[in-house]
Amino acid sequence: MTGPEFSAAESTVLERYFTNLDRPVFALRNLPEVVKGALFSRYSRTEKSLRRVLLDEFINDPESGFQGIAGAGPADDDMVAVQRAEEFYERVLVGYGDDSVAELAGAHVAVERVSTLAAKALEDSRIGISPLEKSTRYVRFDRPGPDGRRLYHRGPELTHPAYEPAADALFDTFSELLEPLTTSIRERFPLEPGESDRGWKSATRAKALDLLRGLLPAGTLTNLGLFGNGRAFEYLITKLASSELPECRGLAEDLHRELAQVIPAFVKRALDEKYGRPASERMEKVRRALTSMSRREESPAPVSDSPSVRLVGHDPDAEQKVVQAALFPYSDRPLDVQSAGADAVLEALLGGRANRRQRAPRALEHAQYKFEIVANFAAYRDLHRHRMLTQDRQLLGTALGYDVPPALAELGMESRFRTAIESAAAAHRQIQTELGAALAQYVVPLAFRVRWYFRVNLREIYHLCELRTTPQGHPDYRWVAQEMFRQVSQVHPRLARYATFVDMGPGDELERRQAERRLDEKLRTLDRRVL
Repeated sequence: MTGPEFSAAESTVLERYFTNLDRPVFALRNLPEVVKGALFSRYSRTEKSLRRVLLDEFINDPESGFQGIAGAGPADDDMVAVQRAEEFYERVLVGYGDDSVAELAGAHVAVERVSTLAAKALEDSRIGISPLEKSTRYVRFDRPGPDGRRLYHRGPELTHPAYEPAADALFDTFSELLEPLTTSIRERFPLEPGESDRGWKSATRAKALDLLRGLLPAGTLTNLGLFGNGRAFEYLITKLASSELPECRGLAEDLHRELAQVIPAFVKRALDEKYGRPASERMEKVRRALTSMSRREESPAPVSDSPSVRLVGHDPDAEQKVVQAALFPYSDRPLDVQSAGADAVLEALLGGRANRRQRAPRALEHAQYKFEIVANFAAYRDLHRHRMLTQDRQLLGTALGYDVPPALAELGMESRFRTAIESAAAAHRQIQTELGAALAQYVVPLAFRVRWYFRVNLREIYHLCELRTTPQGHPDYRWVAQEMFRQVSQVHPRLARYATFVDMGPGDELERRQAERRLDEKLRTLDRRVL
């Protein structure tokens, strides 16, 4: 048994800012937006809990200016104000019955010690919720918890004798390889003139963590910060309650309880007997029916021995539609009779972009593409964050094979990596046979491939491919983004040619080195301002 995380004095300070201090799901309160934003940003790159970050790095740090920003007035006064606001919103809801009013109130929620698998369910709500998850590139996930056990999901539904030994073996291999791998990388990429020791160590450690992340099982515990409006949270809770994973159903209850303390009027229907429960039960009924039909019609599909990206659908009239949409706001003619030279319109619309942050305009949303992608689950985890598209995946399994980073073979560590991965695959087969495919996902390492689809418009292609092909990106998702853009370029070369910030090159061998150097320069600039 371990003691409480906080002393009595610390608890007295913290209870003003959180809905609870002893449970893994909790909401934030009485904090300005600027503090919450900074807090969640720091949270994604640390092993600390969110409450500990607030205490150590904001409240107890005199340089943070926390007291001046947040103040220290009586908590009762703040809660009276919150209660009055809630009463106002509830009157509007009752009086007008307009669900969109629930989008006017939001909440920050932290969800800690949740599996990577369940994290994907939380992040799958595309609209109205902004998630930020702990990063495998900056944080070690192999450190044991206070009880000395590895940090992965355990629950009464996962009592199969093969589960914990397989998960422990994956973490053990991760821990055994990390330090020698980091040493080898630092020998291969020594400190260069003008490079800070901080930046070099950060870049080389990130490289090692990138190479080993495939060993982490989908049951690995992670932390998330979620900001969302009431309407989105209500639907998320209802959807989680329909999940076939007991962990997700438990999260539905946890989120509902905590959010009811800060935005009660907006989540009250999420699990009620009139709306929420029937909606959840219907989702479950649909899932069961479609699963049954899919299995009856199932036929063996060829299994590729490598990742793949397939453009399975596009609109041959997309260029004309983009031109029409671009002209429409500046004309008095109907949409379908707009006409002008495509080259001139596209040049006016897209020419002269100075950087990728000069976003492609809305007219590009009229060009649609559908991709089917097979890549490792770690790459999916990165690309899943893009919410301005339609996507869905199949269950995580082992049938599509797994990826081994080439650098591990070059450094003589491939054999140990494969042994751990294949032992986990054997455990997966046993668990799937006895407990079913959904629960068996927890033991599958992130190196295994999964199949999913994207239905995406050209505007999001510009954003996704320009962002995800930057040289500092992970090679696995860089390749997926490059392939998507290459195939769009083949069918619509004139539409694609203005995405000039897509990088089709090989990338940086030490991906984070240049980014860390830019960070050092920013830090030096800030230091000069202070002086």
